[in-house]
Amino acid sequence: MRFSLIVATRGRTRELSELFDSLLAQGQLGGRRDLEVIVVDQNGDERLSPVIAAHADRLTLIWRRSTVANACHARNLGLREARGEIVAFPDDDCLYPPGVLERVDASFAADPALAVLTGPAASPAGGLGSGRWREDGGAITLANVWTSVIEFNLFLRREVALALGGFDARLGPGTEWGSAEGNDLVLRAIRAGHRASYDPGLQILHPDKRLTEIARERAYRYGCGLGFVLRRHRVPPAVWLPYFVRPLGGMVLSAARLRFGDAGYYWGSFSGRLRGFLARDAAVGVPLPPLASSAGAA
Repeated sequence: MRFSLIVATRGRTRELSELFDSLLAQGQLGGRRDLEVIVVDQNGDERLSPVIAAHADRLTLIWRRSTVANACHARNLGLREARGEIVAFPDDDCLYPPGVLERVDASFAADPALAVLTGPAASPAGGLGSGRWREDGGAITLANVWTSVIEFNLFLRREVALALGGFDARLGPGTEWGSAEGNDLVLRAIRAGHRASYDPGLQILHPDKRLTEIARERAYRYGCGLGFVLRRHRVPPAVWLPYFVRPLGGMVLSAARLRFGDAGYYWGSFSGRLRGFLARDAAVGVPLPPLASSAGAA
């Protein structure tokens, strides 16, 4: 098995079905036989049953349930069962454009030392979305990881992901430190001596939620996660300072333009980042213990 795609899902059905359809479009012959999809279902009902049934004869689907509403906990459950040489963690509302897996496959095949490969988010409306993105490709470092990583466009060699302990379940959706779990994982990989690379042409479609009502609701919690991870990895002031200056500037400009909703978003981002950055226990428990695999390679 070449690829294991682990999808933590909650509350979505149509979007998950569309993701499955985009995976079926991978490969020159309309699908890949070396691909498995591990769905970790955090719903308390059977809403996914029709979606799974509609695709089970065309995709290698593994359906698991979890009563814990925590995205990283769910991803780690799936990671333990993964059989693929390369693992990835698509969101349940993203889409894989045709050719994505071929591009990833070629990158890992060309460089046996490559452990982590990332790319940006692409907006369905065109262009890039969901954050700031580097224009240049190449090695991911302590300084540029913040504009190189998003969880749904993150590919790792499975043995590396397991050795690193997977995602830190104290971070990400479902926790008080609601974001930056992917940045943390990549930084732990780099600190362990693994090679990580960013490819700006490796793009995955995801709804662009910047300055939407959903983003405003999540701004504080997501800010907490970013501040926490900045503190954990002790980045120099030249790296962390802009992440506090920018939201303050955005808040002032938005207020001056009478865009008070946007000003609230920037204030939430700033105050959350500050809370996370001041957390004294950010580095506790790092490095994480390795995860044990419950599946053999195939």
